Amino acid sequence: MTRQLQVIDAHFHMWNLERQHLPWLDGMPSLDRSFPLHELENEYEQLGAEFLGGVYVEVDSDDPLLEDRLVYENNDPKILARMLRAQVGPYMRVPINATGIREPLHTDSAPRGRCMEPSFIAGLRAMADKGLPFELCNRGAELPDMAQAFSQVPSLTVIMDHLGNMPDLSPASRKAMQAMAALPHCYIKVSGDLPVDRDIVAFVRDTFPPDRILYASNWPVVTVHSSLREHWQLMLDIFGPDEDFFKHNAMRAYGIHADMLTVEG
Repeated sequence: MTRQLQVIDAHFHMWNLERQHLPWLDGMPSLDRSFPLHELENEYEQLGAEFLGGVYVEVDSDDPLLEDRLVYENNDPKILARMLRAQVGPYMRVPINATGIREPLHTDSAPRGRCMEPSFIAGLRAMADKGLPFELCNRGAELPDMAQAFSQVPSLTVIMDHLGNMPDLSPASRKAMQAMAALPHCYIKVSGDLPVDRDIVAFVRDTFPPDRILYASNWPVVTVHSSLREHWQLMLDIFGPDEDFFKHNAMRAYGIHADMLTVEG
């Protein structure tokens, strides 16, 4: 009997709309309901994969403190890491249960150039000193800004969401992504709101060290234009059953230890 491929999903969301309000869901009827974690677990079971757990990423709700509380109260062992929301700065407040921090840089409310502000850079340095990773979600057009900002803090662990939202393979985008890949602790997730572009995936795979590329679903947002099954099959087609890509690299990036995993059988 062939052993199931074990997977750690490096990027999932969940929310409870009976208690939370996510303004960005307006006009997105397919996501305008609650999404509990057990639904994702069931989907992986249907795919024939052994879902070991994954990384919860903040959901840009209108009440981050409530979100912190709900995540804290959720003791599901499949939640292996928690990337929660905070405003980056040298004296930033960090949720006690956070594995790391995401300040959304991809939303309309995030001003262009936020990543270059002195307080933001000082906050990144403070995070690096504490060994706290930063979850980077940026607008694709601002990849050069990201490269310039994060190159100032090379000791920081930074994990890029959704292939850096790389918009194209233009010389400027390539140069910025190469600069990010040159950082010694920069990881990148192969996930996205849209079906991923194979050419961009190939470029990222050739640019980043293989131990710093992570599998991620972006569930349930992946279902808006695709499906988890479609994304999963595409990842298998591109990477094969690579246990580093599907499991070990996420463990390294987020400090997930083997004794945290619930393994079947």
